[in-house]
Amino acid sequence: MDIMDRIQAQVDSAPIVLYMKGTPQFPQCGFSARAAQTLASTGVEFAYVNIFEDQEVMQNLPAFQDWPTFPQIYFNAELVGGGDIIIEMAEMGTLEAAMQEATDKFNNK
Repeated sequence: MDIMDRIQAQVDSAPIVLYMKGTPQFPQCGFSARAAQTLASTGVEFAYVNIFEDQEVMQNLPAFQDWPTFPQIYFNAELVGGGDIIIEMAEMGTLEAAMQEATDKFNNK
């Protein structure tokens, strides 16, 4: 399977997907740690991909949606952005509702 098809399959596999350095339990950079903590604080489930476990994903994900940095967060296969955007959404009080909406939409496909 082509790498872009593999990435597409990953973002299609769950309503919320976080591409990060490390795991939510053992993040390997501060930005990934904050993104995972912010998502987890909502209580809404999310999937993650540790980019260090797949060099092809790490090298090609920036070109997938033209977003050069990590972490990257997808809701229903659409790029939301990076950790700063998620933190901003949380501060504005919109993150949990957006995550729940993404989950509901995904489950009602």
